[in-house]
Amino acid sequence: MSVAYSFNPAAEVAAEPSIEGIVNLVRADMDRVNALILSRTGSQVTMIPEVAQHLISSGGKRLRPMLTVATGTLAGYEGEGAVKLAASVEFMHTATLLHDDVVDDSEMRRGKLAARMLWGNEASVLVGDFLLGQAFRMMIEVGNMRALDILSNAAVVIAEGEVAQLAAAKNIATDEEAYLAVIRGKTAELFAAACEVGPVLAGRAPAEQAACRDYGMNLGIAFQLVDDVLDYGGSKAALGKNVGDDFREGKITLPIVLAVRSADEEERGFWRRCLEEGEIGEGDLERALALLTRHGALTETIERARAYGAAAKQALEVFPDSPAKAALIDVVDFCIARIR
Repeated sequence: MSVAYSFNPAAEVAAEPSIEGIVNLVRADMDRVNALILSRTGSQVTMIPEVAQHLISSGGKRLRPMLTVATGTLAGYEGEGAVKLAASVEFMHTATLLHDDVVDDSEMRRGKLAARMLWGNEASVLVGDFLLGQAFRMMIEVGNMRALDILSNAAVVIAEGEVAQLAAAKNIATDEEAYLAVIRGKTAELFAAACEVGPVLAGRAPAEQAACRDYGMNLGIAFQLVDDVLDYGGSKAALGKNVGDDFREGKITLPIVLAVRSADEEERGFWRRCLEEGEIGEGDLERALALLTRHGALTETIERARAYGAAAKQALEVFPDSPAKAALIDVVDFCIARIR
């Protein structure tokens, strides 16, 4: 039985949010990024391009590499380095998805069977490693040591975030601070790095590099918080995976943290049984949604996402108005308004 959580994004922005601005802004460069992605997934080991292309060609928006190109444009960068770094960012993201699906035993990804369901866990992990290797080769080819430092550090932080999530999994005592630390690492860090390397390539002042990093970090946190809400009331099409997967996998997300904080002993027992002990029965997802709604946990998570979105927009105030700046602001509104 599916559940639904209704949210009207009109309260957030006056017009229908769209990423058409950034898509149009970066179209020519993204054509080169996509061609590079195709060429760098090639291998004489036929399983590698098969597994990689299964996920890469499955309809992802390429948001993170678009951010790399767009922040480079915002900073006045006109070279080819942004194309290779954007492709590197996409390979890093794809590798983490391949690895995550193995760790989480996920069956669906972007509306299709996860690669692990078709080729097995071993192939998914190893092809993810191949993509990481290709990402670092392209970073080296760009030859900007500061950009290499930012993206290689991001790879370390993402891995730390994934391990931290494992430590927090199935533990209803996880607090908000600990959860936010997890998503800063596993999700927001790549957004931040993707946005920071654009002005780095352009040689902009440290304050402007930091502003783009802050934009990406806050956008990434907002993006993840929206995903947290969608898991309890989105659509399979919007999520690209099954609704309720976080609940079934025992993931402690912000709505859970907030609901547990306000729960009575009986409700804590419910969360403990479902999330810590993994004993989930018929109707438990609906019961979880009812508790999240009763304690305002979904609404509060949305408000947190809005606040981080506002911080992302504020970070761009150091830049003058331009089509690139407007497009990046539109991305924030689009990410928040995925909740419908």
